[in-house]
Amino acid sequence: MSRLYGDPIEVWTRDGEPTQFVWRDRLYLVRGVLDHWVVAREWWKTGEGDPGERRFWRVEASPGREVGSYELRYDTAGDGWLLLRAWD
Repeated sequence: MSRLYGDPIEVWTRDGEPTQFVWRDRLYLVRGVLDHWVVAREWWKTGEGDPGERRFWRVEASPGREVGSYELRYDTAGDGWLLLRAWD
């Protein structure tokens, strides 16, 4: 079962991929990237240099021993990350 959140998160990356993130005051270590995709829409653009992209990652991550699946989104226009969904 999955739950929708849309919570802002702080993310650390290496070579463009998330390696860890903080959600609800807990540090999650990314154990693996399960999927990655990019969606580009014209109306998301804020200027000429903005590709109007939202980049998505489905990752396995954990704040400790329990590993879960999480969907993260990076918005190029706002330069911000969200935790969109979590699976039990």
